[in-house]
Amino acid sequence: MIELGFLQITVWDILDIGIFGFLIYKIYKLLRGSVGFYIFFGLLLLYGLWWLFSFLNMDLMSSLLGQFASIGVILLIVVFQPEIRRFLLILGANAMKGRLEFLKRLFKLDGGISVFTDKVPIKESLKGAILSLAKRNIGALIVFARSEHLYNFRETGVRLDARISQMLIESIFEKTSPLHDGALIIVGHRLYAASCILPLSYDPGLPLKYGLRHRAAIGATELTDIEAIVISEETSNISLAKGGKIFEIKDEADLDNVLNKYDY
Repeated sequence: MIELGFLQITVWDILDIGIFGFLIYKIYKLLRGSVGFYIFFGLLLLYGLWWLFSFLNMDLMSSLLGQFASIGVILLIVVFQPEIRRFLLILGANAMKGRLEFLKRLFKLDGGISVFTDKVPIKESLKGAILSLAKRNIGALIVFARSEHLYNFRETGVRLDARISQMLIESIFEKTSPLHDGALIIVGHRLYAASCILPLSYDPGLPLKYGLRHRAAIGATELTDIEAIVISEETSNISLAKGGKIFEIKDEADLDNVLNKYDY
């Protein structure tokens, strides 16, 4: 127990504050850059005004804002239903992933993901496809996910479950291909799904030069810990989206560094 004047702080108090701060950080990370972020702070402002008017005994205003306060929990659930669903999905998927990893180590399982050994390494296939698409000014959006259980974006597209191949990736994003409109999702060493629809970012601070592909990449990485490579159809520039932000890949060395992170 720690005594600070008239305050007595126990280990449980510190743990309580730490958990509360961690949850607030996770909520901020989940909502940042989205419309929900501004709605959340709008609701906080309403609650703050209600408390202030109640403290000042301004009955009319406190009674009016009190109507919002009385249905606050229901209002939060209705407004933030998509965010709550994603939060629970991420929480459950992470717990399941940890359990599966434990079972894999215990029983020495490979997780059921087949890795195709080809003459051309996976990294070189990816790199070749990205550079070729950029050279020919073909737009593309490639998402790198760490778990097929965590991300439900594939439900909006076409399931592939194919080995990573430069020719296949290029054919998917050809303008005449029925799968070119949307994102290609890669899980582990497999092309998991194509033509997937990602949520757009509504961050008002994004430059006007970013089109739908870039906004989709940023929007998806705002919500989860996935990363995405975007190829601009107009400029042929290659960019990396992660954590709700986007970074330019300037040369092949930068691209190598990005692909090296995925253990290809």
